[in-house]
Amino acid sequence: MHLMYFTEQPMSAYPEDEARKAGGISALMFSNEHFDPIEGSRLYNERIEEYLYAEEMGVDGIMLNEHHNAPFCMQSRINMYAGILAAMTKRVKIVLLGNPLPVSENPVQIAEEIAMVDMISKGRLVSGFVRGGGSEQFANNTNPAFNRERFEEAHDLIIKIWSEPGPFRWEGDHYQLRVVNPWALPLQKPHPRIWIPGVSSPETIIWAAEHRYPYICLNTTVQQTLDIWGIYDKAAASVGYQPGPENRGYLIRCHVADTEEKALKNGREFMWMLGEFTGLGHPVWFSPPGYSSPESRRRRAESQISRGADAFEAQLADNRIIAGTPDQVVAKLRIILEETRPSILALWGNDGKVDHADSMDCIRLMGQEVMPALREIGDDLGLNSPFDIDTPVSLAQTPSGELKPVAA
Repeated sequence: MHLMYFTEQPMSAYPEDEARKAGGISALMFSNEHFDPIEGSRLYNERIEEYLYAEEMGVDGIMLNEHHNAPFCMQSRINMYAGILAAMTKRVKIVLLGNPLPVSENPVQIAEEIAMVDMISKGRLVSGFVRGGGSEQFANNTNPAFNRERFEEAHDLIIKIWSEPGPFRWEGDHYQLRVVNPWALPLQKPHPRIWIPGVSSPETIIWAAEHRYPYICLNTTVQQTLDIWGIYDKAAASVGYQPGPENRGYLIRCHVADTEEKALKNGREFMWMLGEFTGLGHPVWFSPPGYSSPESRRRRAESQISRGADAFEAQLADNRIIAGTPDQVVAKLRIILEETRPSILALWGNDGKVDHADSMDCIRLMGQEVMPALREIGDDLGLNSPFDIDTPVSLAQTPSGELKPVAA
């Protein structure tokens, strides 16, 4: 299995009473006058310490994401943070889930930034792409009605940049570029692996399957996940292949502590982003007109109603949130692995106001006790890491010790 550590990097250090005056909605329109850069600096640097410690504790990957105008996520430039980690880490994969392509006016710059990170990391990058949440369209002044078109065109342009020599001209529906010829190209050939995360859009699931990209389910229920695999498998069959666990990924909220009492206390902080502690966004901003198909809107509405209405105890009961000691966590994760069979598993370790010390303890217990047990379970279930099954590039050492890409 490929086991990752993740946190939304929440900026929860703001006056809760002010957010409650705004109806508990703190994404997009909650004034940045409430942002404290001193607290922001502390939180950014604590996250770096935690990511470095996760590598030390043996996790396979660090998962990063990006959101805008949202206290629930301080990660406003995913490639910038990835570049920092590329230089500071040695072994761990840097997994971008992902760059929101439609909100960019120049995909060439995204291709260049990702290539720089891949080179600095010596080929440890996984490049994921996302459409970006509905609120990202407002925050970046892009038309949500063209979101999917821009996503697919930007993706195609980036793949062409990585796969074909320039210079060339690009005349698309949304991007027109007279000269495409960047001198920053990925170390991995033909390009870094591409993984696609998501929740409820059948169109994105089908698109990922048709491109043979692994699809990462973002904290969906077991039944929602199985429904997604059904859509994915049907689309894969239509283009001539049978997907396996290596095409499947799963993100789960999971906090580990030495005692059940502490784990439950910190696990309740996951409810912050679901509205209990004002971390919520307005559903109209998350799914503006034109952003999604009718089927996607229906699925998203059902998901948000379920998440928002269910209490912490209910989400613990059906394993949408896992919190406990290492043995308790492993037992529940075993159930999820047996039922959903992903080869890629991301553990979302903390949210809300979980402090730095408890986050470090969670990472230690994940690395020393939980993940070794999960690897054994994965071996028993045949959940082989995608890096062990399908390697698009090998990195051979030259006599000087440098890494050089060679044909796989």
